[in-house]
Amino acid sequence: MAQIRLAQLRKVFGKVVAVRDLDLEIADGEFMVFLGPSGCGKTTTLRCIAGLEQVDGGKIFIGQREVTDRPPGQRGIAMVFQSYAVFPHMSVFENIAFGLRLRRVEGAELRRRVADAAELMQIGALLDRYPSQLSGGQRQRVAVARAIVMRPQVLLMDEPLSNLDALLRLQMRAELRRLHREIRSTTVYVTHDQVEALSLGDRIAVMKDGEIVQCDTPARVYDAPASRFVGSFMGNPPMNFIEGTLQRGNGRLTIVTAGISIPLPPGLQAGAPPAQITLGIRPEHIGVEAAAAPDLIPSMVIVAEPVGPQKLLTVSVGPQMLKVSVPSEFPVDEGQPVWLRFEPARIRLMDSRTGIAL
Repeated sequence: MAQIRLAQLRKVFGKVVAVRDLDLEIADGEFMVFLGPSGCGKTTTLRCIAGLEQVDGGKIFIGQREVTDRPPGQRGIAMVFQSYAVFPHMSVFENIAFGLRLRRVEGAELRRRVADAAELMQIGALLDRYPSQLSGGQRQRVAVARAIVMRPQVLLMDEPLSNLDALLRLQMRAELRRLHREIRSTTVYVTHDQVEALSLGDRIAVMKDGEIVQCDTPARVYDAPASRFVGSFMGNPPMNFIEGTLQRGNGRLTIVTAGISIPLPPGLQAGAPPAQITLGIRPEHIGVEAAAAPDLIPSMVIVAEPVGPQKLLTVSVGPQMLKVSVPSEFPVDEGQPVWLRFEPARIRLMDSRTGIAL
């Protein structure tokens, strides 16, 4: 079993608390993604799990063993770094076999395990080449093969795709997902790219200031962000936010902003929300009409950006700017009025003061 448990994990650099009393359980065979902006503590947490950083508090368990003070070689882990870190003077075969030779695996067993790892990463035909003869994507495959050939209980990846171009990242994401399905190692993956997080993770731990602010499935993190920070960090473009005042009339709650009333669905009216509130809604959950109709919200198109099969519109609702997406053939020009319809089930309400979802 290779579940990971972090109990009150703490790491401090001088006066900076990089990881703040973090508690987390990662199931055996799970693909967990640490996501967040630079400086949020995600890489430091990964390095603590790997044993590359000495913790200042708390405990780390891998399986049933506490490994807090054990060196990396005794933790049953393998790591893939942001840089390829392949040895330029060694062939692909020797790069993959490097860790096995350190463990004194030789002969037919070594050749079989190298061949199996190379086949998994689809680089079996490249074993006689040197890194200078490989593309960036092929070098990254070599680095991953070198890690998985060790048959680790835990596979740790620190932004392994960030040095690749967009097309190679797309291909490698699919390769990593397939690889995880085949080897079933518990995987912890660090990234600041929310597309990688959404496409790869079984769960996503969104981090900020050394803390996990939300840990859930990709669908839940995207559709039901726990705070304004999560909603603004996830999605491209991010979630829209409208500041307003709650008012009650005719038995319903509405948010009033710049003289415009936005009715709220009954399911969002439970409890006692604060008077000042933030409404969050994603661009794809806002309908756009070219003509006025009852209950639609008037707005003005400020910018229209063609983005392949869609147009991304920046529209003004009173003093506030929103992003909405429409099909590329939707007839709209800059400076043209349009009317918006919010999908009630997709509205997310947040406390304006704390930013926490209600």
